[in-house]
Parts: sequence; C-alpha cells; structure tokens
Amino acid sequence: MLIRLAGLVTIEPEGVPPQHLSSAQAQVAFARLILERSGGTSRDQLADTVWPDGLPDTWASALRSVVSRVRTFVTFPQQRPGVTPLVAQGGRYLLRLPDDAAVDVECAEAAAREAAEAYATGSFAVAQQLAAAAVSNLRGSFLPAHEGEWVNGVREWLDELRLSALETASLASAALGDEHHALRYAEEAVRRAPFRESAYRCRMAAHRTAGNRAEALRTYQQLREVLAEELGIDPAPESQAAYLELLRGPDTPRRPAPDNSAAPRLDPLLMGMFEAPCPRPAPPRPCLLTADGCLTHPAPPVPERRVA
Repeated sequence: MLIRLAGLVTIEPEGVPPQHLSSAQAQVAFARLILERSGGTSRDQLADTVWPDGLPDTWASALRSVVSRVRTFVTFPQQRPGVTPLVAQGGRYLLRLPDDAAVDVECAEAAAREAAEAYATGSFAVAQQLAAAAVSNLRGSFLPAHEGEWVNGVREWLDELRLSALETASLASAALGDEHHALRYAEEAVRRAPFRESAYRCRMAAHRTAGNRAEALRTYQQLREVLAEELGIDPAPESQAAYLELLRGPDTPRRPAPDNSAAPRLDPLLMGMFEAPCPRPAPPRPCLLTADGCLTHPAPPVPERRVA
C-alpha cells in the first residue's frame, strides 16, 4: 500500500484502484494522523489543525464528522468486519497501517538520508539515484488548500528535505561527470532558495564539471551581489574558498572516480516507489525535397502487382 501526501492525497492499495480524498479538512486530518501514527494525535491537536483560525461552536461534532470521513477513507472491503484502522483511545486518535504500507514523504526522507551517506563514502552513482528518487517523490505541494501552524511546519520540513536532496543529486552528478543533471538539480535548488549558499556552490561545481569556469565564477559573483543587496552580508568562508579554488584551478573539470565498493545496498521499498521517466521520442528530421521527392523520408517501394 502506498500513501501519497505530496500532491493529490491518495491511498493506492494493492489490487484496488487509487482512492482520493477530496475534502480539505479530511485531508489535513488524515495527513496529521498518518505522520503522527506512532504515538497518536490528541483530539484538541487535531481540531486545531483542521480549524487553525479558530474552532467552530460545534467543533466536537464537526470533528467527529471529519474523523468519520477519514475512517471511511482508510477502511477497505478486504478488512475483517468491524475492524477499523482508525480508533479513538484515551482522548487520542490512533491510525494503524498495514506492515507493507509506505508513505511517500517518509520514503523520500529515508532516500535523501541514504543518498547523503552514499555521497560521503564516495558511492556517487548510488547517491545520485537515491537523491533523484527523493526529489521525484517530493514534486507535489503539501496540502495547498490548507494553512496553519502544523501544515506550515511540515512544509518547511519538506522544503528543506527537497533542497538537501537536490544538492546531493547535483553534487553526485558532478562527481560522475554528468554535467546535464548536475546543473539541472543545482538550478532548481537556487530557484527554490535564492539565498542558500550551498545551492550556489552546487551550481559552481556543475559549471566546473562542464569545463565552464567562467560561468562558475559568474555564479559566485551573483551570490555575492544577492547577499549584499538583500541581506547585507558577505558569502560564507566555504563559498569564498570555492571561489578561490576556481581562480587557481584549470579550466578542465575534475571528476573524482567513484568507489563502488562502499556502495550500500539499495532498499527496494525506496526505489520501488519511483517510476522511471519515459524517454522522449527524437524530434522528426526536416525534409530534404528534390524534384524526385523527399530524400529524408523516401516512400516505401510499391509491391509489384501480379495479374492472374
């Protein structure tokens, strides 16, 4: 069973079509119950999450209605009659999931953590694969129709998680000499966090991998201007050291060789959640027309007709 909280809130049980939760109040209640299922969520906490601007006069009965929607959402026909995964116990709501259940944001967190560990040990191919998987699983927005202290806190956690995965994916790609993906992930990190120095350093490394030291130096100048104009500060010592290394270094990129002997085993649960993108078809070649027709796309030969 796969549960998605980033983007459209859904449950994808095995052998059953995906189930979507349309109610915004039920979505935020479901998300908190999922992420806090180990210890449960108190009734007051859940009510404050559903109604962050103030509780309605009849909030107790209204909350029971929201919880009833969530209970229906997580109850499937194959479960035993009378058994529900969502129960009230001691003033708290407890949501029990099957052992094979996976939550997208939790799997993304595990993938990002393992990616950083793999990169630190020189297993760049594994780091790139895991970090890219984490980024892919965090593409959707978290509960865009809802606000509140709890929702905003989860969004900040997911934003930081996404940025960390983007930077690891960029650095691992650069270490592998994959300049296209190194720059792509770095550019997205800078776009999402324009004051984050580590994202700019990833972009500098990506340009250096591509052998474009001028663009790497220009990235540092852009960082310095942004920090000076918006925050009134200078780049951190780590960024200045990267800049000085660019000034001293050659134009050719340095590509460290990966040490795959230290590569950790990929968790099939983590990697099984991410679908490989379909390759784009090659663009059609332009036609070269002559008096005898198109030379680029010649017509197939017409089979000879036999007359009986």
